[in-house]
This record gives sequence, C-alpha cells and structure tokens, in this order.
Amino acid sequence: MSLQVEKLEKNMAKLTIEVPAEELEEAIENAYRKNKNRISIPGFRKGKASRKMIEQMYGKSVFYEDAANELMPDAYERALDECSEEIVSSPKVDVVQLEAGKPFIFTAEVALKPEVTLGTYKGVKVGKTDVEVTDADVDAHIDRERDKNSRTVEVTDREVRDGDSIVLEFEGFVDGTAFEGGKGNDYSLTIGSHTFIPGFEEALIGAQIGVETDVNVTFPEDYQAEELAGRAAVFKCTVKKIQEKQLPELDEDFVGEVSEESDTVEEYREEVKRTLTERKEEEAKNIREDEAIEALIAEAQMEIPDAMVETQQRQMVQDYAQRMQAQGISMEQYTQITGVTTKMLLEQMKPQALRRIQSRLVLEAVVKAENIQASEEEFDEEVQAMANAYGMEADKVREMLGENGKEQVMEDLCMKKALAFVVDNAEEKEPQAE
Repeated sequence: MSLQVEKLEKNMAKLTIEVPAEELEEAIENAYRKNKNRISIPGFRKGKASRKMIEQMYGKSVFYEDAANELMPDAYERALDECSEEIVSSPKVDVVQLEAGKPFIFTAEVALKPEVTLGTYKGVKVGKTDVEVTDADVDAHIDRERDKNSRTVEVTDREVRDGDSIVLEFEGFVDGTAFEGGKGNDYSLTIGSHTFIPGFEEALIGAQIGVETDVNVTFPEDYQAEELAGRAAVFKCTVKKIQEKQLPELDEDFVGEVSEESDTVEEYREEVKRTLTERKEEEAKNIREDEAIEALIAEAQMEIPDAMVETQQRQMVQDYAQRMQAQGISMEQYTQITGVTTKMLLEQMKPQALRRIQSRLVLEAVVKAENIQASEEEFDEEVQAMANAYGMEADKVREMLGENGKEQVMEDLCMKKALAFVVDNAEEKEPQAE
C-alpha cells in the first residue's frame, strides 16, 4: 500500500491511498465466494456457477463494490498509521480507480488538527462572583424544604385564597352563548399556577364553596382558538372543594426528618449555610473557568475546518442518542415525540461543538506552552475516583481502560491542570462604574 498526502486549504488534506492489485484480486474473490450462493445463472444451481461465468453474465464489475467495501476500512487504518499528520475528522471517500488487474486507488478528504497560536494566557480577566450566603438565602432554602414536606388538607370554613388547590365546575359564554371546550366538571386547579387565561384564577380568590361566581375575562389576541382570540367571555364557576398546603413547623422534629447530621434548628441552619456556600463556590469556580476559556479563545488564533466541527456534532448527537436509549427512548421515538429531527439536532449542537473544539485546542496549547504533565499518582487517583463512581474495583477499571484509555485519561488530567493554571493566574476585572 502507498500513501500520498496533499495539503488543502483551511487545514484540510487529501489522502490518496493505493492498494496493490493482488489485494484487490483477493477481495474480489472473497466477494464472489460470499455472494455466489445468492446469484442465479440459467442452467446452474445456485452456488455452482463459476466467477468467470457470473462476470460474463452480469459484467466484470459485479463484485467490485463488495471488494472495495472490504478493502477500504483496513487500507484507511493503515494509511492513518503511516500518515504523520493528526487527523481530526471522519473521511470523505471517493473511488479513483477500481478495476481488476490494476491497483485499487481511492482518496479520503480529512481535516487536520489546526495549529494554535496562543495570545495572553497568564493574567486573563475574569469577573468576581459573589459567594456570600445571607440569612435570606438560608430562609428561602428551608422554606423550599418545608414546601417539599408539606401536606394538602381540605378546608371548608373559608373562601378561596391564593395558592389553594380547588376542584372547579365551570362553563364559558361569549355574547351569552356557550362555546366549545369551555366547560369543565371536577376540574383541579391551583390558584396562582397561571394555567388558565390571564385574570381567571385571580378572579376566583374570595369565591365560596357551592356559590356560583361569574368570572369576566378577555381571551388573549394570540389565543390558539381564532374564534375566541381577543373576545370577552364570562365563566360561570362553582367551587366544589378547597384544599390548602400545610407546611411543617420549623422545629427539631422537622430537622430530624430532613437532616442526617443536625439535631437542632440552629445546627440545621448552619448546615444549610455550609451547603449553599459550597454550591455557590462551585458555581463561582465554573463561571471563572468559563470566562477564562472564553478569554483564551478570544486571544488565540486558529482555523478550524468545517469537517472537524461536523465530526464533533455527529459524536455529540450519538452520545445524546445513547443517553436517550439508556432511558428507554430510541431516536426514532424521540423524533416522533418532539418533532426534532437528527438534522435539526445536529444544527442545534453546532455552536457547542465548535466551543468544545476551541476549548480543547487552547488548553492543549497551554499544556504545551507550560510543559504540563500528569503523574502516575494523579492517574491512580483518577482511576480510584472512576472506580468509586461506578462501584468497581480500581484494577478492573485499569484493565478496561487499557493503554489507549490510560493515554486519554492522562491527556484529560493535563487539560484540567492547564485550566487550573490559567484560572489561578487570572486577574479579576475591575467593576464597571454605575
């Protein structure tokens, strides 16, 4: 096999791969043996006609396609091993010569890894993020926990209030005439949920059980039913049941239900504050990292080939499909449910795909510039973390990774260290004057 590499514009290359005629002949013979039992020749039982006879009947090229399909994957892999360039896309293949007795020649158009020229990467500007947790933040969190642990009880001695869940009977009229779809019986509605048209739920506040109440509303101009859009309507409503949400008291019994480490309300408040602080600090860290990478990308020079982005898009869609499959939903089902086609999904992921590529490239450039390396100890720690996450033995994880997997993990560790280096050396932006 021989290989020629022709550099093209925008970090693309054309690989011309030539496979010896002997290998083509062997592949054609393999194609004959694979297909002969499926080919009918008058006067011959299936599988008994010679290759020469079949080629005379159907043409000499009858087995060419199968032969090419057999040869190209292996020939392309061998070409990759021989090629000194780093290829970062799937190949676009074109057959140049395919004829028995002659070398098989095909081309593969591929993207090459772009060169990156870093700009400033020490002292990039990042914003300052507030990580202070106030008493109000703690109160809000605790209230949400109380809400999650609330119970709903029926009340009969008062009128409807905001936040109540009610069972409602209603019928709507426009110009005194009932309209289609405007009637409901035993309809469950939470006041303040905004599931009805504007003004409807608010008008029910103060309504009493069993007493008919007129609710006057106007349908929005963009209402889905054109015959009702912009029209004034009256709904005759009767509340049949009122339910209210009762929150548990903030006491030691509640603390015992929601916390494994606190016994008193004060201890619980401190626990919540620590949790919120850790969460804010993590969010602040992520924001600083994102801003640092954005600054790196903005300062760097690189020309990213479209094919590289397209390959990343396809990989992201494939990963998405696998996650959906893990939830028991195929891509076909997802498309039917959402109306989002694979083509649409690819387009939606294009900006993210480009960002991923740019981020990886600039961090790799920082790794190279600072000679950042990952140690065996760091690799062992990462393996242990992976083992803990998947409930496996560390040795089993190492075995599954193999040498290629280990190399990828080491590269990822270097990426993390490069990002930490840039963030640690970043400078906070001056606050803008109000």
